Amino acid sequence: MDHDEDCLALFEFKQTIFHQNSDAAGFQKFDSWRKVKSNISDSDCCLSDGVVCSYTGHVIGLDWSGSSLNGVINSSSTLFKLVHLQMLNLSMNNFVESQIPSEIARLKQLRSLDLSYSGFNCQIPNEISHLIQLSSLDLSWNPLKLQSPGLAYLLQKMTRLENLFLSGVDVSSSVPHFLANFSSLRSIELIDCQLQDEFPSAIFHLPKLKYLHMRNNSNLTGSLPEFHNNTLLKHLNLFSTGFAGIIPESVSNLNHLEVLSLGRCNFSGHIPGSLPNLTHLTILSLYKNEFIGLVPSLGQISSSFLNFKSLELLAISFNKFSGKVGLDSFLGLNKLKVLDLAYNRLSFVTTTNYTNATLPEMNFLALSSCNLKEFPVFLGFQLKLTNLFVDYNEIEGLVPNWIWNNSQETIQVITLRENFITGFHQHPRFLPWIRLEEFDVAYNQLQGQLPIPQPSIVVYDVSNNNLTGKIPSLICEMKSLRFLDLSSNKMTGSLPPCLENLSNSLSALILKRNNFHGPVMNKCTHGSLLERIDLSENRFTGLVSKSLADCTNLEFLSLADNSFEDVFPVWFETLPSLQVLILRSNKFYGAIEGLSTNSSQFPIDLSSNKFEGQIPLSLHDLHGLESLNLSNNHFTGSILPSLGNLKNLESLDLSQNELSGKIPQQLLQLGFLAILNVSFNHLNGQIPQGKQFDTFENNSYLGNLGLCGKPLSKECKNSKVLMALPPTSSNEYQSLMPSDIIDWMVILLGVGSGLAIGIVNGSFLYARFGDWLLDRLGMKDKWVRPLRNTRRN
Repeated sequence: MDHDEDCLALFEFKQTIFHQNSDAAGFQKFDSWRKVKSNISDSDCCLSDGVVCSYTGHVIGLDWSGSSLNGVINSSSTLFKLVHLQMLNLSMNNFVESQIPSEIARLKQLRSLDLSYSGFNCQIPNEISHLIQLSSLDLSWNPLKLQSPGLAYLLQKMTRLENLFLSGVDVSSSVPHFLANFSSLRSIELIDCQLQDEFPSAIFHLPKLKYLHMRNNSNLTGSLPEFHNNTLLKHLNLFSTGFAGIIPESVSNLNHLEVLSLGRCNFSGHIPGSLPNLTHLTILSLYKNEFIGLVPSLGQISSSFLNFKSLELLAISFNKFSGKVGLDSFLGLNKLKVLDLAYNRLSFVTTTNYTNATLPEMNFLALSSCNLKEFPVFLGFQLKLTNLFVDYNEIEGLVPNWIWNNSQETIQVITLRENFITGFHQHPRFLPWIRLEEFDVAYNQLQGQLPIPQPSIVVYDVSNNNLTGKIPSLICEMKSLRFLDLSSNKMTGSLPPCLENLSNSLSALILKRNNFHGPVMNKCTHGSLLERIDLSENRFTGLVSKSLADCTNLEFLSLADNSFEDVFPVWFETLPSLQVLILRSNKFYGAIEGLSTNSSQFPIDLSSNKFEGQIPLSLHDLHGLESLNLSNNHFTGSILPSLGNLKNLESLDLSQNELSGKIPQQLLQLGFLAILNVSFNHLNGQIPQGKQFDTFENNSYLGNLGLCGKPLSKECKNSKVLMALPPTSSNEYQSLMPSDIIDWMVILLGVGSGLAIGIVNGSFLYARFGDWLLDRLGMKDKWVRPLRNTRRN
């Protein structure tokens, strides 16, 4: 092809991809095509931005990255007529309906291919393996797969590779050993590729390798080798892999190392004393491993910390470090922005000899579980904190005045959870941080009225304190609020009507264990984001609002231990996401009719009400049930034999009813059943023998005088069976289950969609601190509690 043919092919390719918007960079690059005349043959494509031509006029380079392009690139595209191309960069565009065509093999002269962040999908064509001239290959962060014949086949002939970027591609294979022979390799990024098996340690010794990023491959195993003193390695990131073993003393030979990220692995042992020799380190992440040792020595790190003049991030949380550590060790590290010492066996020592001049100006500080007795004074000098974690300590008394003085415009996350804090000095009605998104002061001893956060708040947790008073209507102005937990306080009053206005923003409303009374929300608007509502252990009354049927995202609903008086709310069955339903200890009455659901996994606790009639036949369709509690009601008739179809059932409580007949033999099919209570009914006949029934004791069958057989001492005879005495009718009856206060939360087998609170700060934290920080801030599921004494195989 000559120059005109190249330009024609390029022009036709341009016509098949469309410019989405007019952002300055993309518009200037893509629309700078200059036509000398109206005839396309007279147009000089070499004058267009992003197009590189050789001295002979052939198009040899095409860089249209970040040009807001979309459309479909298929096998007939004229792009593949540009056979002289040596560089092709279409990254950061939007070709979401495109596969990488096998015709790309026609571009045999390619030295650099970059299709990253462009939406290409499906299998990577084997024909890419024919591009043996490639020195740089970047297909990362596309929904691509690399299956049979796999990674080894793709790369085996690309011996000139310098840069290999396949992050986010589903590789699902081991790392080829022959990569250790690719002596030109400078960068390897195989992040989140589902890699497996042992990583070839010889790759660490590649003579030109500078960047090795293998994070987020949990099935990739390996260990660190002895390092040579001539290595050029700058970044070593093995975060969240299966690497194990020790960090060798020879790590000090990595003279150029800037990033050492070994978080969420299985490393152990002591930190090598030679680590301070890595004077170029900017990131040192060792968190969530099994490291041990006294921190003042760290292998003598503390005395040599001044060597780390460039250190910006230090994370050693979730290990087994012990001893005392103070801020003195970090004085002079002026670039330190992130310090995470949490969840070790440390005692953080606080002193008062600090000034702005000597302290690093930090953004992120985590001193969780560091045996703090008081707020560290140096916090008063921090002006740019965005995240502060001093939870799980022993801080007593009031939050001091000076903590308000600084970081008022920057702080976004404050966690004071699990201390002995009684309040705030001068009892501020409003929390002062204007950008606060997450405030967690749960499990303290806060007194007085609820402090009001700024409108920016997203997660607000003041549970398990001694707060009093009503919910102020000002809380309704928090339009960004997603998680509100006021549970286990001494708050009173009725709910403010305006709380209904938050149903489109809230995902969790938790008011459990207070003294709230009156009716509950009468309105749940269509499209509500609510996933969890817990109103249990209050004094709510009246009917259950039918508007809750509009909460189509609802996963958890507990109305337990109130005074609701209503028939069974049959509209619950219309909630497609509901996983936990608890109506225990109310005044629900009547027969349960029409109980069915679109989901076969519909858990239920209806205990301690006034339900009557037979056990609903539709229960046998709820195959996902792990626990069923119908106790303390007025159910009559027999126990359904079809309950034996609930193969995942672990707990069954039918006690304190008026059931009659025999215990069905079909219940022997419940191989996971760990708890059974059928006491105080009118049951008769022989108790089923064998399997799980051999593990139940007498108290499972009390108050059924017609029952016989093991474990009861009464043997079964042919004589007429005596009738049982009438069961106790008191609703104050306590279940015989082995639990202190049984929630009888019914848990679906395989439930994995608990409330993800950590997502609130995820994007902002990831941008600054990386994957290890996301894990550090991830909050555990708070509401699905596993059954005790589960006897799964």
